[in-house]
Amino acid sequence: MNKPVSLPVIDPAEPFQEAYQDVVRELIQYLKGGLGDNLHSLYLFGSVARKTAIPEQSNLDIVVITRRPISDKANSVISTIKWRFKRTYPFITDLSFQFGLAHEVMDLSSIFTWGFMLKHCCVCLYGDDLSTRFGEFEPSWEIAKHWNMDVDEWLTIYRRKIAEARTGEEQVKAQQVIAKKLLRASYSLIMHKDKQWIEDPTACGQQFLCYHPDKEIDIQRLGILLSGRLVAKRSVIGVLDDYGQWLVKAYKKTEFKIG
Repeated sequence: MNKPVSLPVIDPAEPFQEAYQDVVRELIQYLKGGLGDNLHSLYLFGSVARKTAIPEQSNLDIVVITRRPISDKANSVISTIKWRFKRTYPFITDLSFQFGLAHEVMDLSSIFTWGFMLKHCCVCLYGDDLSTRFGEFEPSWEIAKHWNMDVDEWLTIYRRKIAEARTGEEQVKAQQVIAKKLLRASYSLIMHKDKQWIEDPTACGQQFLCYHPDKEIDIQRLGILLSGRLVAKRSVIGVLDDYGQWLVKAYKKTEFKIG
């Protein structure tokens, strides 16, 4: 069995990809101006933070930490930013915002959610970097369950989105999101045994098969959904109902064993 390793931290000194540098600079200025002294700190996570983003395929994922709950006026500012950036930078597929309050982020109960996310998934863009308040994390069931015990909720949401998709483009986007979630959740199910940290969804699926080789066909099907290939709705829903529900039960079973 592999020895536990500390999870990797994204190098904050490594510059963002050239295509995203102006986007990030402008985003910081807009959020500082729109939120004023309520803005505690600002972070990027996802592929732009990791410097692996692909124009016209990758979202811009932002974490905004405030001192107080944001006002209706601030919500309007966020909506305006989304509209402006989609028009100005069409190669960004979407802007995703997550909000948190500084005192809640630092609460002990948030260590495996906010603590893990800021420490190992984000890069601080502005303000007091709260990731420095947390020590390094090791692959564990605690991290896996805090990030994936909601897989049943994701299945319900994306099953409906796929069933109700009006265009092939809309369906493919939903397929890719849920396939990525299921592949990463599959690896997280065995992460506490494997003692590694893997982010690439395809690699997650392959490593998972080392422990569950009987699920090879299911992982192959998820790979097809992730690839962007349009698949018949009934086939996609079949994967979610079959493998997705197996995964939900496997999480509950593991939680019962480990706690």
